[in-house]
Amino acid sequence: MAGQTINDRLLAARHSIAGQGLAKSVCKATTEEMIAPKKKHLDYLVHCTNEPNVSIPQLANLLVERTQNTNWVVVYKALITVHHLLAYGNERFTQYLASSNSTFQLSNFLDKSGVQGAAGARIGYDMSPFIRRYAKYLNEKALSYRTVAFDFCKVKRGKEEGSLRMMNAEMLLKTLPVLQSQLDALLEFDCTANDLTNGVINMCFMLLFRDLIRLFACYNDGIINLLEKYFDMNKKNCREALDLYKKFLIRMDRVGEFLKVAENVGIDKGDIPDLTKAPSSLLDALEGHLATLEGKKGSAANTPTQTASAQKNVASVMGALSSTSSSFGNAAASARLDSQANGSLFIDDSLRQQALAEEEAAMNQYKVQLFQGTEWTGEEDISEIINKVQSPTNSAANNPFLSGPPASQSQSIVDLFGPPETTAAPSKASDDLLSLGNPFADMFGGQQPQQQPGKVLTGDLDSSLAQLANNLTINKSAAAQKPMQWSSPKNAKPAWTPQPMQATTGAGYRPMGPGMTLPPLPHTLPHTYHPPHLYMQQPGMVMGMNASPMMPMGAMPPMRPPVPPQPTNQFS
Repeated sequence: MAGQTINDRLLAARHSIAGQGLAKSVCKATTEEMIAPKKKHLDYLVHCTNEPNVSIPQLANLLVERTQNTNWVVVYKALITVHHLLAYGNERFTQYLASSNSTFQLSNFLDKSGVQGAAGARIGYDMSPFIRRYAKYLNEKALSYRTVAFDFCKVKRGKEEGSLRMMNAEMLLKTLPVLQSQLDALLEFDCTANDLTNGVINMCFMLLFRDLIRLFACYNDGIINLLEKYFDMNKKNCREALDLYKKFLIRMDRVGEFLKVAENVGIDKGDIPDLTKAPSSLLDALEGHLATLEGKKGSAANTPTQTASAQKNVASVMGALSSTSSSFGNAAASARLDSQANGSLFIDDSLRQQALAEEEAAMNQYKVQLFQGTEWTGEEDISEIINKVQSPTNSAANNPFLSGPPASQSQSIVDLFGPPETTAAPSKASDDLLSLGNPFADMFGGQQPQQQPGKVLTGDLDSSLAQLANNLTINKSAAAQKPMQWSSPKNAKPAWTPQPMQATTGAGYRPMGPGMTLPPLPHTLPHTYHPPHLYMQQPGMVMGMNASPMMPMGAMPPMRPPVPPQPTNQFS
């Protein structure tokens, strides 16, 4: 299966429309693609566990809901996502999962989707047992946290500050059985190298391998602490301690088998810790001390001297367990183990470099096809493609910001206003700018010589357009229009301004007698309309009763209207 299915896209779109970003992220991490959950989706969900405004119950319930899907890929990836959050997320996610009553009810899971064809159905059938075992381990991991209130994979390890190395005998006898149960659930996964056939189960195996290293390192520390306190215990505690040690030897063999599978699938041997078994003489000394406490007859260690000798022998053979503890502790603290658990299994440095080289070659080929439009067979060398992409000629040919095209692609430019078949010398853009005349000096005239009628200015576009318009003599009978001459305003004479005639056909018209003149308006008055009473206040505008001897008494002379009336049409 390649790419997301239609169901994945529809579900993501539904959550996007509803504004449910957390649900969309969970669906992105648990798609139907037969690949491991993508790192970017897992990292985002880990980040959500550290945000105080994100609901941890909602996140956990969304993941539990995805485990109820009918497709085995979705269920398996949901379990992987839960495991990843338990390992790298905030501890409050683990606390909620341990305190809630919701567990993964997948003990009878069997893939029945049948949407992947015959081959896909066969894969789903083969993966179903591993899904059931994986869900059982996660349930046991949550139960262990609920019982001891801490995660065995996250506690401190080592001789000086290890949690199980510094624990008292009573607490140790209660804690080691819980650790054994979680380790048993992990070892029951029971896969081989031939079962790791896809990316989903591969990532599951790497997460289990990471937990195994940490669990057994913690388990080994607890057993060392138990043996150191063994000869100081009472009979009941010694019996329990001996039983725990015998179970430890059995689990040590099963851990060795799991490490062989990890070595066969491609994990570097440097990341696999050394497992050193304690000699059988240690078990004999422990059994002899318990027989002494029980008072059995015929026991070899029935005297205090023999008991002290057994303690010295135990101390001498415990070096094997100490070396195992150091080896597993160093492997658990390695950063490579976390990187492999994040999904980088089966990808070493050589394969990674090869993938990067292939990706770079594909990108260079795409660039060549994009900029040159050439077709490639895909067999060209990488250096050849890079040289063609980065060559100066190709870049100049495809650079739209150059001042001009290359010499091989240059074309002649047609001059619309010049002579038809004249070849002008190449000129710069600055020459055209300098050849333009002073447009502000032309209005005063006399500064520039007259241009010949048949020649067009190359730099003055306005003059060229005017000359072209004069040459277009459409009406040949019309006389040539005389060009407008500009003169200086200083030497020009005042031109006569025609005055509009007063209407003589109005109803209130009275002829003026001889000597009756209308004084001119002051030059300071603006030529705007004013009401008549404003003109009555001007002494120069009012005609007195003695202004003319011909004016009858009591008659007012006609006043000049402030706005000259328009002449009427005599023929209307």
